[in-house]
Amino acid sequence: MTVLCNSSFQRATFFLTGFQGLEDLHGWISIPFCFIYLTVILGNLTILHVIHTDATLHEPMYYFLAMLALTDLGLCLSTLPTVLGIFWFDAREIGMPACFTQLYFIHTLSLVESSVLLSMSIDRYVAICNPLRYSTVLTPARIVKMGLSSVLRSALLILPLPFLLKRFQYCRSHVLAHAYCLHLEIMKLACSSIIVNHIYGLFVVACTVGVDSLLIFLSYTLILRTVLSIASCQQRFRALNTCVSHVCAVLLFYIPMIGLSLVHRFGEHLPRTVHLLMSYVYLLVPPLMNPIVYSIKTKQIRQRIIKKFQFVKSLRCFCKD
Repeated sequence: MTVLCNSSFQRATFFLTGFQGLEDLHGWISIPFCFIYLTVILGNLTILHVIHTDATLHEPMYYFLAMLALTDLGLCLSTLPTVLGIFWFDAREIGMPACFTQLYFIHTLSLVESSVLLSMSIDRYVAICNPLRYSTVLTPARIVKMGLSSVLRSALLILPLPFLLKRFQYCRSHVLAHAYCLHLEIMKLACSSIIVNHIYGLFVVACTVGVDSLLIFLSYTLILRTVLSIASCQQRFRALNTCVSHVCAVLLFYIPMIGLSLVHRFGEHLPRTVHLLMSYVYLLVPPLMNPIVYSIKTKQIRQRIIKKFQFVKSLRCFCKD
């Protein structure tokens, strides 16, 4: 009976991994992670608050930025419980339902971010290449449809993954390589054929991230062609300057993704710590850096944030007096 219970428990549980060999330092390692998570939450909430409260920012560009901040916030919160749980409480066990739920949200939100970046590139294309039709093309109703279609596409494409994983028997080690659940890692632990998961995973990546990246590249090709046709160098600079923040966001999303993919496929000889760090870079750097980039490079956002801080500071001085 005990063996049966243990066997049932084993099948229903996975074990997450922190920094192996550095378990005694997990308390110290948690400090930068806490700082990163806190910065991500505060930064993205600040962006959302500024856009929500300032009527002058109720424009398509800032609506898409709000979508990006919401996605980054969700991606951060989906990994926070298990990552900090390992560092603080050595809570390595995670049940299959919780693991598959986390996996679903991580992959869905990653695809949503790719879609939002594509929507932002369309916004920049219309603003630069067809400015006279900007307000008629990107209407509030169309922006809502673009946002909903991004979420629905991602959610529906990722939905089969937990069910495809649930049908497997996991007769190998249940130890995952990361502090959170990912489809690729769980799939490798199955003791039956995973060819369907491989094919479907490639299909999802190709028709989302693959298509999005090609369309983003195409939009910037058209933007560059339009900008180079402008006679005034000053106007060229102004037009390109409006794209800097978005280009940075695109690079922050795609470079870590490509790096993690290369490490998984060709870096088997690399230390496990490198794999862990790359996975954290992929999931934490874009949500961390996007609010910083937009706060620095977007004048309107920067000015509103400074005004907010000045107001809070003056309010505190008034209360002391």
